[in-house]
Amino acid sequence: MRVLLTGSAGFIGTAVRARLEAAGHDVVGVDLMLEQAHGDAAAPAGTHRLDVRDAVADPDAAWSRLLRGVDVVCHQAGVVGVERDAAELPLYASHNDVGTATLLAAMAAHGVERLVLASSMVVYGEGRYACATHGPQTPGPRSEERMAAGRYENACPRCDEDLAWLTIGEDAPLRPRSGYAAGKAAQEHYAGAWARLTGSRLMALRYHNVYGPGMPRDSSYCGVAAIFRSRIEAGLPPLVLEDGGQQRDFVHVDDVATANLLAIEAVGDLPAGDAPAYNVASGQPVTIAQVAEAIAGTRGLTPEVVGGHRIGDVRHVVASPEAARRDLGFVAAVRPEAGLPALASAPLREAVR
Repeated sequence: MRVLLTGSAGFIGTAVRARLEAAGHDVVGVDLMLEQAHGDAAAPAGTHRLDVRDAVADPDAAWSRLLRGVDVVCHQAGVVGVERDAAELPLYASHNDVGTATLLAAMAAHGVERLVLASSMVVYGEGRYACATHGPQTPGPRSEERMAAGRYENACPRCDEDLAWLTIGEDAPLRPRSGYAAGKAAQEHYAGAWARLTGSRLMALRYHNVYGPGMPRDSSYCGVAAIFRSRIEAGLPPLVLEDGGQQRDFVHVDDVATANLLAIEAVGDLPAGDAPAYNVASGQPVTIAQVAEAIAGTRGLTPEVVGGHRIGDVRHVVASPEAARRDLGFVAAVRPEAGLPALASAPLREAVR
């Protein structure tokens, strides 16, 4: 198939492109080479340097030429990570929300009817919880007073006891807690509307914490695993916030690439107008303390649990990977106990800011 891949030069996009080409697909790579992700790096060979916000139906425009003959779009482009302050909200809305809507309009104009969309577990906000006494609960934001006292778990709104986490399925309500998360939810909603309006087909892949070779280093937008890696490279122990008991699912970038390949090859079999979402996760939850220990242990360092917290951080988000296994045949191949220690010596992208 001919696949138009946006964000093809990014961390995940690079892995997706390699997997698609190895499977024999014809990949048309597009990337804006946004400074936040790439600094002043040149676009890789074979990459069209274009902005999805400029996608138009003009037959003489570059986007129109690239969309001709495309069977499926794999949309990975976007500004990633949690914004640092409210002034960055327009940046996220412009690239992620408007960019996606513009691309969808161009796809409709050119009769491209299949889309695989990169989404994220951040659309859920907090994960799922239950109280031993009162059953399933939806906790509100954790109070400053409770966390200052070292009580980091979410509290039952009825009895104030600690809640236990449960795996979260794709049917959970979307409760984004950051501008980035709100944009990911909006992308899913815009793409769903496009599928229904045009009779097209969509699969949204909700990535959990993606890590592996090629991660950006020392960026304000990078994930905690990359931050831990930078600490140990400097000979310093990782600093773990709260009590280190935050549960997450870390999924290797090679597994994310496999999930995209499976989705691209399956999306055409959906009924017209269908738009399912799938968790892309390892299915093997780990605590943030365990992540720090796995990476630091390769250098003989011991992480330091320092308490405190970041505004907007959620306590636990652990995915159920069952739907992706059932419908796509996706099962993560890289186990965290192998992939996380390997991150300590994996090549990373240079810092940009």
